[in-house]
Amino acid sequence: QVQLVESGGGLVQPGGSLRLSCAASGSMFQTYTMAWYRKAPGKQREWVAFIQSDGRTNYADSVRGRFTISRDNAENTMFLQMNNLKPEDTALYYCHVLGTATWGQGTQVTVSS
Repeated sequence: QVQLVESGGGLVQPGGSLRLSCAASGSMFQTYTMAWYRKAPGKQREWVAFIQSDGRTNYADSVRGRFTISRDNAENTMFLQMNNLKPEDTALYYCHVLGTATWGQGTQVTVSS
């Protein structure tokens, strides 16, 4: 069973940037559609972005133009480059293999001055 480990979260000021990583185990990573989700306190978990095995991407309206999802299949790793961060981006960010029950443990992103 594939395992996912997120990293790269932290505290950043509004307008700042962070790059999240999601490292996957196993040999099938390149076939997966991968996604980022986030959950803020008091809110439901929401989808942020996904990237298909062929590299096609899609984004939630709230992050389009500010966040970029990418993947390195040779390194079994997915990334989320987050620019122009806003306080409302504060959440626990999770990576997920779409169509499965596989989730990472999450990495905290806090945007605050």
